[in-house]
Amino acid sequence: MKATFHGAARMVTGSQHLLEVGGRKILLDCGLFQGHRQESERLNREHPYDPSDVDVIILSHAHIDHSGNLPTAVRHGFDGIILSTFATRDLAAIMLPDSAHIQHDDTEYLNRKRARKDLPPLEPLYGMDEVMATLDCFVSIPYGKSYRVFDNVTLRFLDAGHILGSSQVELTVREDGRKKVLLFSGDLGRPGRPILRDPDFGSRPDLLIMESTYGNRLHGPVEEAEEKFARVLNDTHQRGGKVIIPSFSVGRTQEVLYYLHELDLAGRIPKMPVYVDSPLSFNATEVYQLHPECFDRRMREIVQSRQTPFQSDNVHFTQSVAESKALNADRTPMVIISASGMCEVGRILHHLKNNIGDEANTVLIVGFMAEHTLGRRLVEGEETVRIFGEEYARRAPVEVIDGFSAHADAEGLMRYAATVGERAEKVVLVHGEEEGIEALGSRIRSELGREVIIPHLGDTVDL
Repeated sequence: MKATFHGAARMVTGSQHLLEVGGRKILLDCGLFQGHRQESERLNREHPYDPSDVDVIILSHAHIDHSGNLPTAVRHGFDGIILSTFATRDLAAIMLPDSAHIQHDDTEYLNRKRARKDLPPLEPLYGMDEVMATLDCFVSIPYGKSYRVFDNVTLRFLDAGHILGSSQVELTVREDGRKKVLLFSGDLGRPGRPILRDPDFGSRPDLLIMESTYGNRLHGPVEEAEEKFARVLNDTHQRGGKVIIPSFSVGRTQEVLYYLHELDLAGRIPKMPVYVDSPLSFNATEVYQLHPECFDRRMREIVQSRQTPFQSDNVHFTQSVAESKALNADRTPMVIISASGMCEVGRILHHLKNNIGDEANTVLIVGFMAEHTLGRRLVEGEETVRIFGEEYARRAPVEVIDGFSAHADAEGLMRYAATVGERAEKVVLVHGEEEGIEALGSRIRSELGREVIIPHLGDTVDL
């Protein structure tokens, strides 16, 4: 058995790991690269492997950096099945069409600008035809149930606690008369977060492939995050400004709504309208409400009380472009939650373009921002940023809250490696930037005595 790492290798996007077992090829995730536009475009269009040679794709969760290249694979010849949990399939059914729409709209916008410069037009990676063909490939499996992928490979999904439907992928492989258990963590959540159950630490694999996003960082207590959130909302309201929150439509948006709901019930924030400006966020929230089997005890109690964070007189889901544009014309205090989470595509770019120059407003960062993204440049305090190819002076303050992160931090990852990986012969670290992944690898070697492998893009590892 061997694995080749075609994405999320010393980076946090483009998750694609190709396993070769007994003459069969299994792709773990098939995500889009996000970040520097030209580099991401090149990586997303190039295929270092032939998708038509892949027998099956196993999807850990629906975030676009893990699922967004599935239609590209189908376009280039993949005709096998895509295995996921039920909630992941339902989220993919709204996220992949949204990805196609965003690509179409952004390409159209950029092509108008390119035409004025006599540059050749761009094409989107895929369209709705490829998306519909992709959704036909899905086969869904409940958490904890064994599924025979091939005669010598059995799959189980274990809860990862990251977003709705997110899973760890456990594969039991029989090869050359031996049995090996391989576990791919996917993106690992944090214990004690709202809405979802905690990650399942029950597997004991021989081989562990795990994420390392926050390998060198610690999250502050949730109480501190709530306190800072309340302060930002109160200060911005007092200035008469808007709070602009870039947020992933799936997972982070629902958590932000949860905390806004709790702070409002406690009387800790002023009354101000909350606009979720993303059709995908509306659809994703609807999907969340279809899957209470993924909820933790507290969220189930809230749902039973009929006072959910997703259904409030103060929360408004905008759908049309006209509604979105109207928010920029409205100068009253408000909260705008919009996608994409890393400020690379989608409506958030228009809100930043229209609001970043006003010091009364606040840009509130509530999640990880990958290198070479606009979100990272905002976090790093750049005073001039480029949006849609034009430069804008940033006068609005940028605030960062790490405590809402859906990823395990360095200590959480070490607990996972020590517990789940207690019998692991090898630990392969993926989905992390250079500093974080090296720091985590060093700790696992020195504190746990495990063999640690940190592949580069395109590396093949004998498992």
